[in-house]
Amino acid sequence: MNHRTRLWLLGILAVVMVLAAAIIPPIPQPAEYHQFADRRGYFGIPNFFDASSNMLFLFVGMAGLIFLLHPHGLPASRTFVEQSERWPYLILFLSVMAAGFSSAYYHWAPDNERLLWDRLPMATGFMALLAALLAERIGPKVGLRLLPFLLLTGVGSVLHWYWSEQLGGGNLNFYLVVQFCSLLIILLLGISFPSRYTRGTDIYMVIAWYGLAKLAELADREIYALGQVISGHTAKHLLAALAVYWILRMLQKRSPLPEKIREG
Repeated sequence: MNHRTRLWLLGILAVVMVLAAAIIPPIPQPAEYHQFADRRGYFGIPNFFDASSNMLFLFVGMAGLIFLLHPHGLPASRTFVEQSERWPYLILFLSVMAAGFSSAYYHWAPDNERLLWDRLPMATGFMALLAALLAERIGPKVGLRLLPFLLLTGVGSVLHWYWSEQLGGGNLNFYLVVQFCSLLIILLLGISFPSRYTRGTDIYMVIAWYGLAKLAELADREIYALGQVISGHTAKHLLAALAVYWILRMLQKRSPLPEKIREG
């Protein structure tokens, strides 16, 4: 299967997933969504562990920005063929930093109004990562041109969910497409298109860590019941932060492939 055919198949898959989200019955947010297992409060902070564990996102997001904005320009020369390729990662790590604050804000007093601010940086982070992979595996122009559209799509999916909640129905369809189907496309990009850099297979570990994070989230109460040490939702934050760290680790360790430098 040639390069163009694979691109068309990815594009068709993306369109089909969006159409499916528009056609299938709305998937509502469970009524008990905000009832997390670990509600212990310490130092005057309610839901202490779920709230404080978000600081890991702040730290890893800040570390990513420091690396990308290194005053001596090392990341641009060692990690990217073209400096413009930094933009999706800058937005990704900014989104992760924002999630550190917004998710802590949400877990302080969970409700839909606060959840809106929790989900917005998550959606932009997923879309920025997708744009970064498009730039690295298909071409910088493709990823960078699609970046604004992808970011608007991510923000729109969250606003659509919130708007539907205000109407009393609740519809997670488009937000689920942004979160999970973007990861599917990232996985398919990794399988179908070679990276312009070394460490290309690290993206599989990123997806694996995030997959474990989602499993921990689903087992929130079961994990907490094992000894009431840590809940599944707190574990989700730790594992998701590890996934973001793996992206930073990939950038720190990788280098452009020689033939890609010539192409760039």
